[in-house]
Amino acid sequence: MSVAAVRARVLAAVQPVVTATGADLEELTVASAGRRRLVRLVVDRDGGVPLDDVAELSRAVSDALDTSDVMGGAPYVLEVTSPGVDRPLTEPRHWRRNVGRLVRAVLRDGGQHTGRILRVGEDEVVLDIEGHERRLPLRTVARGEVQVEFNRAGTSEQDSDDDLHDDDLHDEDDHDSDEREQED
Repeated sequence: MSVAAVRARVLAAVQPVVTATGADLEELTVASAGRRRLVRLVVDRDGGVPLDDVAELSRAVSDALDTSDVMGGAPYVLEVTSPGVDRPLTEPRHWRRNVGRLVRAVLRDGGQHTGRILRVGEDEVVLDIEGHERRLPLRTVARGEVQVEFNRAGTSEQDSDDDLHDDDLHDEDDHDSDEREQED
């Protein structure tokens, strides 16, 4: 069976599992890796996908693959992950999930605009470009690229330090030592 045929069968098996968790399946790849296959899912949802949810989803997808004949009995490695910051923004939901972030909008005509996402509709994104709102119809945008900000305007090191209290550090240290004791 071809890798494309296996991918189609895997998609049919895992899509309902991912959807049931309220997540979107952003990407699915199936590749041969020696005698095994690598099945990689990229999932996302509004508010992001916490690590615990990724682990739970991974177990559910693994169960779905194991109880079906999708993989044909061949061994596989399953990887479930959330998208990285370098994933291009191509769908309205991608833009919506990044409201407040600085992005470069690459236009289909070759132009580009860099600004902070203010709002997103089904057919447009509104950017703050140097204090001015700019509406971009999504049909004119090829992709968006999230820009990594190390020193975002309006925040300072002092602001971050004020949010962290000695009690928080103490509680975290106690929690870590409790986990180590439970593991022993």
